[in-house]
Amino acid sequence: MVYSEDLAERIRAALGPRAPFDERKMFGGIAFLVNTHMALGVTRDDLMVRVGKDGTDAALGRGGTVMEMGGRAMTGMILVDGAQVADPDELDAWVATAVEHALTEPAKVKKPRKG
Repeated sequence: MVYSEDLAERIRAALGPRAPFDERKMFGGIAFLVNTHMALGVTRDDLMVRVGKDGTDAALGRGGTVMEMGGRAMTGMILVDGAQVADPDELDAWVATAVEHALTEPAKVKKPRKG
C-alpha cells in the first residue's frame, strides 16, 4: 500500500483533539474511522473525505472532486488533491467537515458471531 505517511500523520494530529478515532488499511491506503464510520482516508498523496450526500455540493465548491472507485462514483465521498491540503488550515477544515458528518451518523453495532 502506497500512501503519503506525512499526510496520514497530519490527519492524526488534526483528528486527535476532535474525536476518538481508529485506523484501518483499506482502498490501497489508510482510512480513519470516527464513530465507527470512515471519515477520512489517504490514497497516494490525496485526501478522501466522507461528507455524505447532503454535503457533496458544498465540498465540490471547496475544490473537492467526487471520488471514483472502479469507474463508479462513490456517493458522499470526496477526493481532495494533496497539494490543496498542504496548508494546515485547509486540512483542518476538511477534517472538521468529516468529523461533523461522522458524528451525525449512529454508531454501528458489531454483531456477535455465531458459532
